[in-house]
Amino acid sequence: MIDLPDHMEFWSDLLEDLVKNYGVGRIALALCLVAFLCSLSAQAQEAASAATVPVRMTVTLSALGDTATMPTVNREDVTVTPGRRGERLKVTGWTAATGAHAALDLFILIDDASTTALGSQLDSLRSFINAQPATTAVGVGYMSNATVQIVQNLTTDHAAAARVVRLPRANTGAFGSPFLSVVNLMNGWPAHPARRVIVMVTDGIDRARGGPRARGLGPTNPDVIRASDVAQRTGTIIYTIFHPGVGYRSRNLWEATNGQNGIARLSDESGGEAFFLGLQTPVSFGPFLDGVQTALNNQYLLEFRAVPGRRAGAQSVSVSTEVPGVEIISAETAWVPAANQQ
Repeated sequence: MIDLPDHMEFWSDLLEDLVKNYGVGRIALALCLVAFLCSLSAQAQEAASAATVPVRMTVTLSALGDTATMPTVNREDVTVTPGRRGERLKVTGWTAATGAHAALDLFILIDDASTTALGSQLDSLRSFINAQPATTAVGVGYMSNATVQIVQNLTTDHAAAARVVRLPRANTGAFGSPFLSVVNLMNGWPAHPARRVIVMVTDGIDRARGGPRARGLGPTNPDVIRASDVAQRTGTIIYTIFHPGVGYRSRNLWEATNGQNGIARLSDESGGEAFFLGLQTPVSFGPFLDGVQTALNNQYLLEFRAVPGRRAGAQSVSVSTEVPGVEIISAETAWVPAANQQ
C-alpha cells in the first residue's frame, strides 16, 4: 500500500518540479496512475475489512515478579495472532471490565464427592461471595451424577448466595464426573453480555467412567476435553481449587494426580488458573480466593477482527503484550462467528 502525504506545500513544490522536468502530459499520466493506485488500495482495504468478523474475548492481566502495581496496557500494546500463523489480527477494542463494563456472572460449584473436611473452608467461600461488588451476580451449585444441583440461581443478593453454601454430601454418586457436571451448567447458561466465570472446588477425579486406567485412555480424559471445548465456545473462564474427595480412588496416587491434571488443563485452556498445594488438603482457601479476586479485578474485554470459516467455530489465538512486568492470560481459542452471523 502506498502512503501518500497530503501536505499542500509538499504537493505544490512537487507539481512545480514535475512541470519543469517532465511537461504537462507526463504529469497528467502520473496523476492518473496515482489515482488508480489509491483506488485499488481503498478497494483492497474495504475487501479486507469485509472478509473479517468481530470477535470478543475476556482476558486477564497478570503482574510478573514483584511488581507492586499492575502496569498500564493500552490497546496499541496488545497483539493478537491466529494459531501458528505470524500475521497480526486487528485489535479494535480493549476495555477494562470496570464501571459500566463490570457485569459478571459468577458460579461457585462444589463437588458433592468432596470430603466433609471442606467444612473448614466454607466461611472463606462465604466471605468471598459477600465481598463481590454489586455488579456481580453469584450462583451456587453442587456437582453430582454429571449434573449440577443449583441451590441458588444467579443473584446480586450476595448474602442469600452465601447462606446456601453447605457441607458436601461426601458421596460419589452413581455417575460422578465434575467435568460432565460443569458442561451441564455451561450448556444451560443463558447467553448474556456479562463476563462468565466459574470457581470449581473438586479433586477432578472422574468416577463416572471407571477411571482412565480402566478405559485404557491414559491421562487424557475425554470429558476434560469436552468441558474445555464448551468453556472456550461459551467464553467461560474456569478457576479450579483442589480439595480431596471420598472413596478409594482419592487414595490412589495415579488417579488423584490425573484428576488434578484434568482440572489444571481445564483452567489453563479456558483462560483461568488452577490452585492447589500438591495432593494434600489445603490449610485455607483464603489465598486461593484472593488470587481469583485479583484476576477478576484485572480483566479486560478484548475485541478484534478475525477471518471466519464456512461455519462458526473455535480458532486458535495468541494474545500477548510487550509491556514489561505483565502478561495476558487468555483462552487458547476464540469463538469466531460465520460471516453471515454478524
